[in-house]
Amino acid sequence: MDAMEFVMCYEKFIQEIEQVIKPEFFPILEELKKTDPHDLFTPETWFLTTNHARGYVWSLFISKCKQK
Repeated sequence: MDAMEFVMCYEKFIQEIEQVIKPEFFPILEELKKTDPHDLFTPETWFLTTNHARGYVWSLFISKCKQK
């Protein structure tokens, strides 16, 4: 998955997280929704698989949870 595919799938990944988290984590997810996916990587970035990209978005979410 290249960078442009990631940008197209980013919202879908966020929606998947939203379906499985507790409501108390919604404010953190809102931060990720406001994040421009173009700011999360360089043009040379690519992911081995869709699951790799999905895992990256999950790791961003978990990192933000730990910061709170």
